[in-house]
Amino acid sequence: MDWSLPRPKLRSLAVWQRNVLVWRRLMLPSLMGNFGDPLLYLLGLGYGLGLYIGHMAGMPYLVFLASGIVASSAMNTATFEGLYSAFTRMSHQQTYAAMLATPLQVDDILAGEMLWCASKSLISGLAILLVAAFFGAVQGPQALWAIPLIFLTGLAFAGPALAITAVAPSYDFFMYYFTLVLTPMFLFSGVFYPIDTLPALLQGAAQLLPLTHAVALLRPVISGGVVSHGWLHVLVLLGYALLGYYLATVLVRRRLLV
Repeated sequence: MDWSLPRPKLRSLAVWQRNVLVWRRLMLPSLMGNFGDPLLYLLGLGYGLGLYIGHMAGMPYLVFLASGIVASSAMNTATFEGLYSAFTRMSHQQTYAAMLATPLQVDDILAGEMLWCASKSLISGLAILLVAAFFGAVQGPQALWAIPLIFLTGLAFAGPALAITAVAPSYDFFMYYFTLVLTPMFLFSGVFYPIDTLPALLQGAAQLLPLTHAVALLRPVISGGVVSHGWLHVLVLLGYALLGYYLATVLVRRRLLV
C-alpha cells in the first residue's frame, strides 16, 4: 500500500478531455435524460404533491423541491460516473492501464476522473435548474451561484465513488453502496422535507451526510434566501472530496500498480 499523498499534475486535464470526447458521441441522449428526469420529478411531485402540501419552510413546495432535486441529481450523476463508467474504464476496457503506459500517473488519472464526474454533475444540475426556472421555481439571479456549488457537490461525491470502484470486484458490488449509503442519504438529507422534522438522533446523523450540506447551500441560493453557515457547508463538501480522492488514489495504486 502506497499511502503517500497524491501529487496530481496539470496533465490530468488530458483525462478529463478524453472523457469529454467520448461523451460527445452520446451527448444528445444524455442531455435528453438530464432534462427528462427532472421534468418528471417537478411535475409529479412539485405540482402533484405540492398541490396538497402548499408551502414548506416558507416557500412553495415546488421551489423547495427543485433545489433538493438539483443537489440530489449532482450526487447521482457524479456517483454513477465514478462507479459504473470508471469501473468500465479501469477493469473491462483497460483504459487506465493504457494511460499508465504514458507519463500519466494514478494521481493524474483520478484527478481527471473527479473533474469529469463534477463536470457531468454540473451538466445535469444546470439542466434541472433550467427546467425549474421554466416552472418559476428559481427566484432571482443569485441562482447563478448554484453553478460552482453544483460542481463542488459533484466533487464531494466523485471521490467516495471512485474509492468504492477501486475495491469493487464487479458491477453488482455497487448495489451495496446504493442501498446502504445513497438511498438513505437521498431520503434523510432534506431533499423532500426539512431535516428538523426528523427525530433528534436522525437530525444529528443527517449533519454528517454530504448531501445535507449540498442542499443547505443550494436551497437558499435557488429560492432567493440567505445562506447560513455557508463556509461550514463548503468545508464539509471539500473534506469529502479530498478524503475521497486520497482514498481512491491509495486503493487504485494497490489495484493497478502490482
